[in-house]
Amino acid sequence: MNSSGTELGRILVVDDDATVRDVVGRYLRRDGHEVVEAADGEMALHLLQRRPPDLVVLDLMLPGMDGVEVCRRIRDAGSTPVIMLTALGEESDRITGLRTGADDYVVKPFSPGELALRVASVLRRARNAVEPNAGARIADGDLQVDTGARTAVLGGTSLTLATREFDLLAFFLSHRGHAYSRTELLSKVWGWEFGDQSTVTVHVRRLREKVEPDPASPRRIATVWGVGYRYDGLGD
Repeated sequence: MNSSGTELGRILVVDDDATVRDVVGRYLRRDGHEVVEAADGEMALHLLQRRPPDLVVLDLMLPGMDGVEVCRRIRDAGSTPVIMLTALGEESDRITGLRTGADDYVVKPFSPGELALRVASVLRRARNAVEPNAGARIADGDLQVDTGARTAVLGGTSLTLATREFDLLAFFLSHRGHAYSRTELLSKVWGWEFGDQSTVTVHVRRLREKVEPDPASPRRIATVWGVGYRYDGLGD
């Protein structure tokens, strides 16, 4: 953490545009982060294997192996936070990135300053348990979540959750029975006062795929029509 309170980390920037890598790298280094760069997916995965970073800034449109496949492989290997860079106006690209497991996205052309703030926010979320039950162990039937260790276990099997997926699950478990709108969830879980509500929709869908006995007929995370979502749970 630097003098301004920003969480510091080792950031891998993956983009085939050298200018984008240079600009993003300069802003992140200015904040005190260590930055490494890759121009394609193969190099990114090599660097990830050699020394995992604290966060990856990943362009969706890469030559050869695209950003979606790189993100999928990052998720298969663990829970390293990923911020996806997507094209302006391409909602389908943003949703695809989120479905693959990206924790956040920034639309090109973007403000490097905004990206630096998003990096700090995601790093902070990745390193701190969700309030108000920081350090608590919460159970719902065969689902057990430890917010201090940031682990989730279902039926004795550890779940691989992206940073925002874990935060959302922990928040739901801590506030079961209460309905929240997508706007409220963006504020309380993502820390955004504005943003694309499809971000919440996609993360809820991904969580259901991981924690529901039948994701098509969810029993834990209920849809409250006209409002948003409510965590009902299966019971202790």
